[in-house]
Amino acid sequence: MDVIQTITDIDPTELESLSKAFEQKTPQEVLQWGIGKFRGEITLACSFGAEDVALVDMIARIDSTVPVFYLDTDYLFPETAEVRDRIAARYGMQPVAVKPLVTLEEQSAEHGTDLFGRQPDLCCKIRKVEPLRRHLGGFDAWVTGIRRDQAPSRANAALVEFDKIFNLVKFNPLATWTSDDVWAYIRANDVPYNALHDRNYPSIGCAPCTRPVKPGEDPRAGRWANFAKKECGLHLETDKAGAR
Repeated sequence: MDVIQTITDIDPTELESLSKAFEQKTPQEVLQWGIGKFRGEITLACSFGAEDVALVDMIARIDSTVPVFYLDTDYLFPETAEVRDRIAARYGMQPVAVKPLVTLEEQSAEHGTDLFGRQPDLCCKIRKVEPLRRHLGGFDAWVTGIRRDQAPSRANAALVEFDKIFNLVKFNPLATWTSDDVWAYIRANDVPYNALHDRNYPSIGCAPCTRPVKPGEDPRAGRWANFAKKECGLHLETDKAGAR
């Protein structure tokens, strides 16, 4: 499956074939291949949700030198910071904080206070999409915790694909897994996880834009609850505003 030569030689058809071959592989096998192929040029995006902490554990067992980063939006839950610190201690690594170019005070001065409550797409663009684009510019591949059953917008996620948003290879090793698969892995390996998951937060984002999910609701119903928005723009084709 040694099809990728350089980031500029990527053939989408070859990537598609590779992804189909991965369908019968475990997430660890997908990671093993990706880390070997892009050694020194691959990174894990970690929001410290269930999927991402499972991936941290898997990657630590394969190559503990793979860098892990997170988007520090200045709106993270205290519980997210707490599990970040437990993950760092458990695996002997230091997640890299990727921050926006503007402070909350500067953002409020330009766009008004609580932008997230009026224009969440713009807030995500400033505090998530732009920082991610800037950070990923230093890599040829990245790993995410996307699962196909998380949302209709993710139903066609490939195990490996070319990310046209950020112009690099994207690995989604957990794409075929269910939430039950993720939690089985976490429990079997005693992986530290965000305490909010025990309080009906299946999907955790920024504190002002995330609420607990009620029984029977979609797992992502707690994200941007007062808006039709269900993605921050990191995993979808962006529009002219830079986020969706």
